[in-house]
Amino acid sequence: MLSRTASHLFWMGRHLERAETAARLMDVGARITLMPNTPEGYRNEWQALLQAAGNAQAFAERYGEATQDSLETYMFFDRDNPSSVATCLEKAREGGRIVRTALTSQAWDALNTAYQEFRVLERRPRGSLDTAMLTDFTMHHAATVRGAIASTQLRNDGWHFMNLGYALERADATARMLDVKYFVLLPRVEFVGSGLDTYQWQVILRALSAHRAFHWAYGGDITASKVADFLILNLESPRSMRTSLTEAMHHLEGLANRYGPGVPDNARAKAQDVLQALLERDIEAIFDEGLHEFLSWFIGEIGSISNAVYDDYLSGRMEA
Repeated sequence: MLSRTASHLFWMGRHLERAETAARLMDVGARITLMPNTPEGYRNEWQALLQAAGNAQAFAERYGEATQDSLETYMFFDRDNPSSVATCLEKAREGGRIVRTALTSQAWDALNTAYQEFRVLERRPRGSLDTAMLTDFTMHHAATVRGAIASTQLRNDGWHFMNLGYALERADATARMLDVKYFVLLPRVEFVGSGLDTYQWQVILRALSAHRAFHWAYGGDITASKVADFLILNLESPRSMRTSLTEAMHHLEGLANRYGPGVPDNARAKAQDVLQALLERDIEAIFDEGLHEFLSWFIGEIGSISNAVYDDYLSGRMEA
């Protein structure tokens, strides 16, 4: 497969997952604002989303203070935001169009429909839209595209590249979603373990469509350590960082087996190192290290794996 074809497929997967992440982040903020502040107040929920997403400065330069309306515009419709739903759907659809012959008709139809229906949505008055509807729209279409890919695409190198993009982006997204909790820390230590603290952890689970699955896996009360364990280390959790990285490893191994020993293997080696480092920690060690510090480390490592994927497969060096 040509490196440019592989790149379009890889980034198609990443952009589709990134669009869904933008919607899920907005869902987190909307749910947290339903809980009244303590008398002392705590950090602005909307600013917390920007900090976790890593685009607080870019937002401030365009919109100033973070509010729900301005965040909704920025996260869903702003094409100057490289992580907005509009930008990601447009880039995913354009990438899919360029490599149309590498996609089944079902996968292309699902992708094109998502983009065209979003364009219709953009033309509606903003007052007729709300965060819950926009979130449901995005997650529905993202799931439809992903289902078409899973059920109709050949398990060839193109399939590995698409799903490698999905897996790496999902690992990064789950880490960032968990990091939202760090940026809305309560004002005093005695609030940890309170009803407000528990509600915020519930919000994270619901935004990741993981609330019921969490209770199946753990039952009982929702606690910080249980939620973090479920979303970081639990291999049965479909969005956990360990599961996503394990899936990325599977696709990297599939590519290595397909292309043989003549291809650089730096991405797989890097992913293996990060996965091993993850397996050497338990949730107590992660909290002792500091959840935010651990998540920042992991996000940086995912970026390093992505850079290695580019060097190994997408840079065009194999074709030189």
